[in-house]
Amino acid sequence: MAVLAPEREEREPPPRTPAPVRRRLPARPRRDRTPPLPGDTRLSWLLTAALGVLTLISRLVGIGYPKDLLFDEAYYPPEAAELLRWGYEYNRGYTFIVHPPLGKWLIASGQAIFGDDSFGWRFPSAVAGTIAVVVLVRLTRRLTGSTLLGLLAGLLLALDGFSFTLARIGLLDVFLQTLVLSAVACLVVDRDRVRARIDAAGERAADGFRLGPRGWRIAAGFLFGCACAVKWSGIWFLAFFAVASLVWDRAAWRDAGAPRPTRRAARYGLPGAVWALGAVPVLTYLASFTGWFLGETSQGKAWAQQNPDTAFPFVPDALRSLWHQHAEWLRFHNGLSTPHPWESGPWSWLVNGRPILLWNPQDLTDDAGEPVVRYILMVGTPTLWFLFVPAMVWLVWRRLARRDPAAGVALTALAAGWLTWLVNTDRTMFIFYLAPALPFLVLAVTLLLQDVLGPPRPGPRRTVGLAAVCLYVAVVGLTFAFFWPVLTGEPLSTAEWLRRMWFPSWF
Repeated sequence: MAVLAPEREEREPPPRTPAPVRRRLPARPRRDRTPPLPGDTRLSWLLTAALGVLTLISRLVGIGYPKDLLFDEAYYPPEAAELLRWGYEYNRGYTFIVHPPLGKWLIASGQAIFGDDSFGWRFPSAVAGTIAVVVLVRLTRRLTGSTLLGLLAGLLLALDGFSFTLARIGLLDVFLQTLVLSAVACLVVDRDRVRARIDAAGERAADGFRLGPRGWRIAAGFLFGCACAVKWSGIWFLAFFAVASLVWDRAAWRDAGAPRPTRRAARYGLPGAVWALGAVPVLTYLASFTGWFLGETSQGKAWAQQNPDTAFPFVPDALRSLWHQHAEWLRFHNGLSTPHPWESGPWSWLVNGRPILLWNPQDLTDDAGEPVVRYILMVGTPTLWFLFVPAMVWLVWRRLARRDPAAGVALTALAAGWLTWLVNTDRTMFIFYLAPALPFLVLAVTLLLQDVLGPPRPGPRRTVGLAAVCLYVAVVGLTFAFFWPVLTGEPLSTAEWLRRMWFPSWF
């Protein structure tokens, strides 16, 4: 009898072992946000004030040497003395005044307090240079959310040889630097406060609402107007940051979920911007010419009376004369091409290519009859300046890859304060034209060091980064100390002086 095989039962397949689930790291946001301010408000102000006091002391030590006029001090302190005497620059036939009066009024303030001597006309520069360090600390702290990085930026600016010498000479550019930096800082505060108000509005932001008076933006307009009243190059910063302010408004409405953010920014931000960043700077600029308007023999004041048959005769004579004088200034600046032994082009500025010799008296000897060199060179601290180009490249990467708002502020300022000088490279130019952009180059270096430092949490990465940053700052400080004698004109032997002349273009 055959044995039948049992029927094969329907069996379920054995359960499969689930594959291990890979944990995905959270994706980096497409755009960096401005970090919140740290809570150490009182401590940060104390540390900022301490750095400011040390900076001012360093600028004032020996600032009266030499007593002679250095470089363009041949123009500005004498014109400042005329402002004190008459309220305007005297109408002289042997020279042509080519800058607005506000910077010379600031120089005159030192002459009024301390007298018409080298200390008097240089003291305001030292104060302005110190204010620039303090403002950079606060601006960097706001942009990065770190008091440490803010103090780092201020310290680097304080240890820069170019900024040091600029704050110890009676030129206009240190005032331009401080006013531009302060104006940008005010606009950044306005940006953050407007964003906070729109974010706090919640659903109301979708319909839009009036933001009311914006005091920080008005203050920025006033400071930009003051900057233009020192030197015309301040107008580039005004134009670039006026556009940036509107872009920031649009981003705030967009991030709050408001439909048509461009229309919202135009409706609720543009009218106020026209007043704060249009009318206020113009009125401020014109106000700086009050002495010129009141003077009877101001330079160019009588031009309209001497030329009555001109266009727009209904415009008051004083305004037509001022307009003509500005046209003459513009023609002078655009056509300035006189060769100068210390001129330099914008490309060389970023690497200290051609600093400016301010003082080098000849035939000096010490008590033993050995030759002595006294040299005052407006040169940046090399270990800081040689990092400017890599830091600018890093800024571009941060802006494109991470859309970092801090990098955007720095790049906007560098476009206004450096890139615009490339428009007319045939013009005679000097390295101190970079002065208003210099704090933002230091900001660029600080943002680079921020990425070297790493995220603010304990660990080996932070320890190594902090050590690297401290080492770099120490090197910058030692380099500044090494160059101190050629920044202040201290007596050096020929061998000691040559050790500090690193490149042939520095002679």
